[in-house]
Amino acid sequence: MSWFDRLRQGLSRTRDVLAADAGANWEMDWDDLEFALIGADVGARLAAEVVREARAERERGTPFRDALEKALMDQLEPDRLRQKLRRVGFDLDVKRNVVEARGSVVMMIGVNGVGKTTTIAKLGQYYRGHGRSVMFAAGDTFRAAGSAQLAVWGERLGVPTVTGPDGSDPGAVAFDAAQSRAARGVDLLFVDTAGRLHTQHNLMEELRKVKRVIGKADPGEPGEVWLVLDAVTGQNGLEQARKFHEAVGVTGVIVTKLDGTGKGGILLPIARELGLPIKFVGVGEQADDLQPYDAAAFVRALLDLPAKAA
Repeated sequence: MSWFDRLRQGLSRTRDVLAADAGANWEMDWDDLEFALIGADVGARLAAEVVREARAERERGTPFRDALEKALMDQLEPDRLRQKLRRVGFDLDVKRNVVEARGSVVMMIGVNGVGKTTTIAKLGQYYRGHGRSVMFAAGDTFRAAGSAQLAVWGERLGVPTVTGPDGSDPGAVAFDAAQSRAARGVDLLFVDTAGRLHTQHNLMEELRKVKRVIGKADPGEPGEVWLVLDAVTGQNGLEQARKFHEAVGVTGVIVTKLDGTGKGGILLPIARELGLPIKFVGVGEQADDLQPYDAAAFVRALLDLPAKAA
């Protein structure tokens, strides 16, 4: 099965939410569409905007589903979104998704339970498959067996993993790993981090510390800070993104578990309200079920349209 087919299959729950009132030709009442978009966690304001633009396009004679595709693409494709916002006097720095990591250290952040550690393993496999050498740093030392979990993944994949005892200083693990990466000349180091401490303030302070320590061990790093979000959390995930971005400056978002929810519309407010590039999306448990995000493929899979020819 191709990646596009897996994506289309993985988005079936969200598509069911959107298409519940649509017939075979995907023609539906505009109010029903707006409610469906809200149900998919697009958010009320953005849902109304998408409907308004799709309706205008439909009135120009464009078939319903094609009109909806255009309206969604105007929200999700960075260049189109940037131009759209500038037309109304709002200059949001909407960044394009560049899969090649800036720098050599990628700090991975997110709350516990979003699949951060397994996402790191999948990223390691992805980049190794594309000719890059990879290391892991098991910096989630506060979670019981967190370090061991990533170490097991590293052993399976043949990826060197720097670990520390449970409860040890995650900054020390990150420091050692960053120095080791530079000494070995490894292309990419993925640093796992804690997702839960006793208070949100403590968590953010710990993440700031880890980021500073990486910079001391390897000046200019981390080149990337990627936030892992669970699509099931919907709008709560958007609030998480805001908090993490304020604390450590997120440079990209990875959305996991799109196959387990009808809330795949959360990608729209992530792109629109935060201006952050969506780096990868996940639609399953297999390693190759995490792939680089492509707005056109996402929208066409969501609307059950065929993949565009290369």
